[in-house]
Amino acid sequence: MDAIKRRPSQRVIVGKVMLGGGAPIVVQSMTNTDTSDLQSTVKQVFELAKAGSELVRITVNTPEAAAQVANIRARLDALDCHVPLVGDFHYNGHRLLKDYPDCAQALAKYRINPGNVGRSREEDDPFTMMIETALKFDKPVRIGVNWGSLDQNLVVRMMDENARLPEPLDATHVTRNALIASALESAQRAEKIGMARNRIVLSCKVSDVQDLIAVYRSLSSQCDYALHLGLTEAGMGSKGIVASTAALSVLMQEGIGDTIRISLTPEPGGDRTQEVLVGQEILQTMGMRAFAPMVTACPGCGRTTSSFFQELAQSIQTHLRVQMPVWREQYEGVENMTVAVMGCVVNGPGESKLANIGISLPGTGETPAAPIYIDGEKAMTLRGDNIAQEFTGIVDEYVARKYVKRASV
Repeated sequence: MDAIKRRPSQRVIVGKVMLGGGAPIVVQSMTNTDTSDLQSTVKQVFELAKAGSELVRITVNTPEAAAQVANIRARLDALDCHVPLVGDFHYNGHRLLKDYPDCAQALAKYRINPGNVGRSREEDDPFTMMIETALKFDKPVRIGVNWGSLDQNLVVRMMDENARLPEPLDATHVTRNALIASALESAQRAEKIGMARNRIVLSCKVSDVQDLIAVYRSLSSQCDYALHLGLTEAGMGSKGIVASTAALSVLMQEGIGDTIRISLTPEPGGDRTQEVLVGQEILQTMGMRAFAPMVTACPGCGRTTSSFFQELAQSIQTHLRVQMPVWREQYEGVENMTVAVMGCVVNGPGESKLANIGISLPGTGETPAAPIYIDGEKAMTLRGDNIAQEFTGIVDEYVARKYVKRASV
């Protein structure tokens, strides 16, 4: 596989996480709890981090929320969960950071929306105050511009300028340009105040796939700031997953993007960690990172009328996900393992040979036997009612034998 040539960008350190400057693309997520609720926020951050989120953003919108941030950090540290926390600020962030210095210190990065943070000619300009606080506590910032909260004064100014052109652009193009201008002008303001380029991350989020691609292509050509990718509102279920994959994969294939978030709307009572898994799977499927062993499984057809192979594929995928946190601590490189679970003789042996370990289950009318392939060679054949349990055991044995134990284990 040809390596994707990444766009050159500044390297930003958030806590102990590096993003940009050629570092692996970072997966981040966001809580949907009331941050003033200490217990529920700690629980969700912990779950997101355990799922693999490398940065977790929390809403800081009220004094009650700001007052809990340091407690949330302390509680997570006590659980040996050191994922960096990013504070999401709108409207009143400058006041909250000033009034709650423990909050300012506990956060690893501040997210600033220039469209609603406000601007003043007075000494207490909100944007300036937030940048000065970031400098005081040595914190990086993400200047995050959103389509839905764009500075209307900037939009009006650019619309007026566009109207005077011999061949004016349409409103969509002007709005895209306004998004980019807001991000770049805000970053330049931050630099004038004293913020280093390698302490600034930019994002220009929209909810439409084609608009996102167009905006980031243009933005990436105009600066070398680290870039955060994501749709503002990807949507629920398959729509959100497909939209995010379509947009982000195009940009990342072109080398654009240093950190991503999949903004899925959870179904009622749904698992918030799904957005983390989707982000990981996009990166792993593209060959850009490896997080967990990948299972290759056929979709099924008339030859596979039994649901057994589907159940086995699901069982193995779940087993790998559950075991991965343990294996990651014990073995080097296990996240690169591939497992094939195939349903009949047509493609089963071939796909199984290409994987590190594979099983080719019998299809309709085939001999009731399941050959096992390990590193491209047929190793054994399973028969009987315990194929699933036996294959799981074979996978565990393969991991223990194949991958080198870490020195600390």
